[in-house]
Amino acid sequence: MVTWWHAVVISAAGMWAGMINTVVGSGTLVTFPVLITLGYPPVTATTSNAIGLIPGSISGSIGYREELKGQGGRVVRLAAGSIVGGVCGAILLLELPPGAFEAVVPWLIGLALILVIVQPKVSAWVLRRSSGADRYGGPVLFVLVLLIGVYGGYFTAAQGVMLIAVFGMFLNESLQRLNGMKNVLTAIVNTVAGIIYSFQAPVSWPVIGLLAVSSTVGGVVGAKVGRKLPPRVLRAVIALVGLAAIVKLVLD
Repeated sequence: MVTWWHAVVISAAGMWAGMINTVVGSGTLVTFPVLITLGYPPVTATTSNAIGLIPGSISGSIGYREELKGQGGRVVRLAAGSIVGGVCGAILLLELPPGAFEAVVPWLIGLALILVIVQPKVSAWVLRRSSGADRYGGPVLFVLVLLIGVYGGYFTAAQGVMLIAVFGMFLNESLQRLNGMKNVLTAIVNTVAGIIYSFQAPVSWPVIGLLAVSSTVGGVVGAKVGRKLPPRVLRAVIALVGLAAIVKLVLD
């Protein structure tokens, strides 16, 4: 049962996660540690978080519709890799024993934190690029998107940062257009994995409902005004929350 103050904390985390998922791509590093701190098992926290943040990912994608103009063919091609990867990642989470997930998740959070910290350098490098391989990025980009989908289906944190990094290697586009495409692909991975989780995994539907509503609002806010927020402040708090989750998981 979700108490009233749990509901307040989860809703606040969900709104913030929806916002920074749209802008940076690491909202899970807010909601996942919060759910762990509130006492939810790691697998339940992951599955409920993934499902609950789907509406926020979708609202963020809609907010970037201007940046997506002219990218329909590319998004459709890469979406196929995201779908396959999301399915594989979700199956891995369900088939591997819970102990395996609990053992690896601190390392995954650590990797995600590193990616969040280095993301400004990745973004700057993307902006300095003047040419890409081709319009669709070639088969290597497709494979990388698929592998990131596997990671996202297994553990969602910072998959958006990973996508931005590989897009910059293979595509000649502005950072904002890459960010719009990133939002669509992460929404696809979360949706595919979430559908599987909802039928096969332990989930908390009250948590999902709270995250769904609050992350939708956050996605809208992130798409409209999120670019104006101080990114260093966001990343600093994300890092602190993530480190707290690592400490709690290791001590438990």
